[in-house]
Amino acid sequence: MHYTVLTLLRCRVKRKIYGIVVFSFVITVSPLLAQTHVDVIEVNGVVNPVADKFISDAIRIAEDDGAQCLIIELDTPGGLMESMHSIKKNILASDVPVVVFVSPGGARAASAGVWVTLASHVAAMTPGTHIGAAHPVTMGGGEMSEDVEQKLVNDAVADIRSLAEKRGRNADWAEAAVRQSVSITEKEALEEGVIDVISDDLRDLLGALDGREVQLAVGQRILKTDGAEIRRIDMSLRYRILDIISNPNVAYILLLLGFYGLFFELSNPGSILPGVVGGICLILAFFALHTLPINYAGLLLILFALILFIAEIKVPSYGLLTVGGVISMIMGSIMLIKTPSEFLRISWMTIIPAVIVTVAFFVFAMGMALRARLKKPTTGQEGLVGETGVAKSRLDPTGKVFVHGEFWNAVSDEPIEEGEEIIVSEVQRMKLKVSKHT
Repeated sequence: MHYTVLTLLRCRVKRKIYGIVVFSFVITVSPLLAQTHVDVIEVNGVVNPVADKFISDAIRIAEDDGAQCLIIELDTPGGLMESMHSIKKNILASDVPVVVFVSPGGARAASAGVWVTLASHVAAMTPGTHIGAAHPVTMGGGEMSEDVEQKLVNDAVADIRSLAEKRGRNADWAEAAVRQSVSITEKEALEEGVIDVISDDLRDLLGALDGREVQLAVGQRILKTDGAEIRRIDMSLRYRILDIISNPNVAYILLLLGFYGLFFELSNPGSILPGVVGGICLILAFFALHTLPINYAGLLLILFALILFIAEIKVPSYGLLTVGGVISMIMGSIMLIKTPSEFLRISWMTIIPAVIVTVAFFVFAMGMALRARLKKPTTGQEGLVGETGVAKSRLDPTGKVFVHGEFWNAVSDEPIEEGEEIIVSEVQRMKLKVSKHT
C-alpha cells in the first residue's frame, strides 16, 4: 500500500517537472519560431517593362515566402503608361500587402509613380520627398490635337480617381495631379490624405505599420511588423543588364555600334568578329527601342546618314554627301526618341560625340580609300614603271636589263652601254621601254 502511494506521488512530481520544462521551452523558443519578416525591393529609375517584371516577381516571392508585406522603396521620375498599368494591376491583385515607401530623402514619385503609390495598400514617404505631376504626355513624338488630349486626360482622371477611392485616398488631389500637374511634399501629402505614413527610415516605417489593417483581394489582414526581419530582394544581373540597356542613351550607342559592326563585316567579308558584335549590339538595341517611345522617322534618318557616309567612300562628292550625312544623323538622333519627358530623351552629351566619332570614322575610311586609289601600283607590270635598274647588255636599241630582281628584255630610244643605270618609262607587254637614269 505504501509502495503504491509513493509511486503515484513520484509520477505526479515528474509530470509537473516535465510540464514546467515544456512550458519554459515553449516560452523561450516560440517567439523565435514566430518571428515575422518583410520583403523589401528598391525601384530607382524609369517605370519600364524591366521595373514591371521586377515588381511582379517580387510580389510572387513575397506571397510564397509568407512575408508580412512587400515594401517598395520608390524613386522615379515616371515612365511608360503600359508598364505603370501592369504594375498597378499586379498590386491590386496581390495576396500580400504592398507598401510603397518614397525614399530616401530627395526621392520623388512623379507621373507614373503617382499611380504606383496610390495603388499600394499603404503609402508612405520619408522627409524631403515629393509626389505629383501626373499629367499624361504623348510617347513617340508628335503634337496631340485638343480632342485627343482631352480624351487621354479624361481617361487618366477616371482611372486615378477610381484608384484613389478604392484605397480611401484623396481623389480630388489625384485628379488635380493629372489635370494640373500639381506636386506636393510629404507633409502636404499626409495632410491631404494622399499617403498614410511619414517615416524617417525603414525601421521606423515597420513600427508605424504594426497593427495596421489592410484590405487584400483575399480578405483583411493585420500587419505584424514591429521588430520584423528585413529581407531584401535584389534585382538579378539579368534585370540590371536589361535596365541599363533600356536607357535611351545606351540604346542609341548600341544601335550605332551595331551598324558599325555590320559595315565592317560587309566591307571585309569573313572577319566574323565585327559581324558577331554588330549583330549582338543591334539585337540589344532593338530590345531597348521596343521598350521606348521610338520614332521610326528618326531611325530611318540615321540609316540614311550611314548610307550617305558609305556612298562618300565609293563615290567622292567633294564632301557634299558627308555634310548631308551629318545633318541627317543629327536630325535622326534628335527625333529617334521624341517625347516631352526629359528622362526619355537622348542627351546632347551623347548625340554630339556619337556624330563626331561617326563622321571621323567615315572621313578616315574615305581618306584611306582615296589614298589607295591614287597610290602608285607596287605589283604587276604597272608597278615596274618608274623603277630603276642596270643594263646587263648594250641597248641599241634592244638588250637585257635587270630590274626589281628580274631580267627583262628592254628597248631604248638612245644607245645605253652595259652597266649603266636605267629607269623604266613604259611596259610594252613583256618588254620594258627604258632610258638612261640621270
